[in-house]
Amino acid sequence: MDETNTTEEKKDISGHPNSLEENYEETDVFAWANNLVQYVDDLNIKLYFFNKNYVVYRTKLGGEVAKQLRPLFIDEILEFILGGADKGLIVRGFEDAEKEDNVLQRTRVKNVDKLVEVLNWLKTQKHEIEEFKEEEHDLKRMKGVIAECTHPEMDKAFYLVKHLPTNQIMKGHTAWMLKDGVFKPFDQLSALKIPGENQLLVVNQDLFVFNQAKLKSLFGYDAKAASIAAQKVAEIEANFKLSFAEGASLQSLIKGKPAAIKKLQKIEPSLVKQDDLVDHADEMGIDLMTDETGAIIIMDDKDVTKFVNLLNDDYIESPMTGQRYEIIKKRLLKPEDEEAALLKEVL
Repeated sequence: MDETNTTEEKKDISGHPNSLEENYEETDVFAWANNLVQYVDDLNIKLYFFNKNYVVYRTKLGGEVAKQLRPLFIDEILEFILGGADKGLIVRGFEDAEKEDNVLQRTRVKNVDKLVEVLNWLKTQKHEIEEFKEEEHDLKRMKGVIAECTHPEMDKAFYLVKHLPTNQIMKGHTAWMLKDGVFKPFDQLSALKIPGENQLLVVNQDLFVFNQAKLKSLFGYDAKAASIAAQKVAEIEANFKLSFAEGASLQSLIKGKPAAIKKLQKIEPSLVKQDDLVDHADEMGIDLMTDETGAIIIMDDKDVTKFVNLLNDDYIESPMTGQRYEIIKKRLLKPEDEEAALLKEVL
């Protein structure tokens, strides 16, 4: 089939040919921090909000607030990295190990779809970014804040991202202010406290993660789960012959789909043979197509869902009623469970 390709062509994690990988160079964050020191006093820092739909808004800052951006976003990051270098801090990819003390975790920016979406606003759609106005956009709908940092002598901007918890937002009808010893209503004012902790740093093509929970809450990306899923995809591709639309891959199709990623972590591809899976799909009335070479055709999200469900043995026919079901949740019956059930019957 001209419009499809098999998994024999190796692709990177986002589904692009490996030739694109040649352009990637891992960022030396220690060298980056050392170089930044000479520019830090004169950085141009612009602040943006993004909402739960990852739409970005520019902010208008007063002079006194603008002066707080460096200590709030930059200083702690530099202290952590430069101080950590003297204490043996190491940088490690999520796929290599769990978070440990004195380890800064890193992943590729391109792996985090929603982060890429936010950065694209700043890199290619700046002319479309609206100014944030509380009466139109509602501060409580803002999910995160991103600081874009530039300097005339720096080749590229870098970005710092923080989560905006709604409990740190105070609005007029729910808060008071203390002035001259007297509590007064906020009236139409809103107040915001930006977290001081280090969370996420984007330098070149790398995302450095100081707080893994914030990465998940901000962009819905569980790096460890995604890493395990990528390993499972490799096992699946080694055990099954698959055919995709041009430019697609199993990895690219499951990207951004937490349910599929979660299910893939539990699958053991070697337990199922391709012919048996195709026959089972036919028995269950599941429309799973194959091409003239016998490769399973996966064209879209629906095909991925069916294929993953079949691998996970999620379709069953009741021996009592003949009804066919898709199992949403299941628990493997272990030998001790069987023994407990027999003992219960005896008692």
